[in-house]
Amino acid sequence: MEYSILKYEQELGVGIITISRPEALNALNLLFFEEFDDLLHNLYSAKDLRVLIIIGEGKAFVAGADIAEMQKMKVKEGYNFSKIGQEAFSKLVNIEVPVIAAVNGFALGGGCELAMACDFRIASSKAKFGMPEVSLGLIPGYGGTQRLSRLVGLGDALYLVLTGQMIEAADALRIGLVQKVVEPENLLIEAKSIASKIAEHGPFAIKTAKKVIRKGYSIEIDRGFELEAESFSKMFENDGIEGMKAFLEKRKPSWN
Repeated sequence: MEYSILKYEQELGVGIITISRPEALNALNLLFFEEFDDLLHNLYSAKDLRVLIIIGEGKAFVAGADIAEMQKMKVKEGYNFSKIGQEAFSKLVNIEVPVIAAVNGFALGGGCELAMACDFRIASSKAKFGMPEVSLGLIPGYGGTQRLSRLVGLGDALYLVLTGQMIEAADALRIGLVQKVVEPENLLIEAKSIASKIAEHGPFAIKTAKKVIRKGYSIEIDRGFELEAESFSKMFENDGIEGMKAFLEKRKPSWN
């Protein structure tokens, strides 16, 4: 798979998407979304993919949407650009395998929204997060007004969006926007280590756990319990057979 903005590599079930537009701080434009959609379409059917990592090239993860491109838009084009971003990031959310954002630098506006669409976030200690759209007379358009409050709570979401203020990685960790902060030179090493640990487990169990947690988060809890029970029962005709057998035989499981 060859792209202009995206690079993709995969080893031992761990795929890495690198956003490579460093001269523009990896700003998101229409070409990015075209390539991202095509790449995700291919990865949806990749049977050997277990975990996905997303990282930026250079000093930014993604420093936002491409302002030069947006400045030319009218209302209809703005609506379409928002929907393109929302649909792309929802497609990322709905991929079966876990997705880790390895936030190496600026994650602002659309970059923060991309990171939030991942399942969890590991950040460099030099990373910075923010939703600065109001400083441009805009609001977040790629799902940020909805995902941010669900991740960090209403107060912190309103604070970040209404002030447009950037926060350091340590503050992002404190409010729950990221799950771990590491030194810059260890970021990809740590992301790969976590991805490898996930890839060691039953692939059907991992995919099912992600699906049940994400779906359960937006439904009434009793319905969530039923979803969990139904999904738990399916393990007994899938990964659970090999996993429990391997445990009793004191060996590593051999997953299909």
